[in-house]
Amino acid sequence: MAAYAGGDVSAFERLYARHRGPLYRYILRQVGDAATANDLYQGSWEKIIRARGKYRASAPFKAWMYRIAHNHLVDHFRRNRPTAELSPEHIASGNPGPEQVTMDAQAAADMAVAVQQLPLEQREALLLKLESGLDLKSIAAITGVNPETAKSRLRYALGKLKSSLAATDEETGS
Repeated sequence: MAAYAGGDVSAFERLYARHRGPLYRYILRQVGDAATANDLYQGSWEKIIRARGKYRASAPFKAWMYRIAHNHLVDHFRRNRPTAELSPEHIASGNPGPEQVTMDAQAAADMAVAVQQLPLEQREALLLKLESGLDLKSIAAITGVNPETAKSRLRYALGKLKSSLAATDEETGS
């Protein structure tokens, strides 16, 4: 990022190529709607480009980028309350082969419902961890809380997911 801020356009191309997929998936899983995610994704990159002169190498670029995206999402959620539900394909990771589709469809649907039912703060912490592999310190910095709060949000999110999925298994007899 420092090279890009200094005028090296190819440095931006490398940053974009490295981070475009994870950033888009993070945003998409937050909003659950491809059209809205596309708008927010583009807006996030615009903000990153405009803020390039403010980047300080003392912070990892990844955390800085997600902080900008997080703030952009917060602004969006303040303007518009999310109404779309996450569909199972937004939660399922990778592309399962045909033999996996039948077995994974119900589990993905159950997971999508369980993730969508999490409070926004817990859902965001969980998706930052799962989608980006960020550590607690980075998640805390991105969401503007201390690391213990980020850790609690992850712990509560995982506990609620386990309870929700266990209840679903009991209902279906799985």
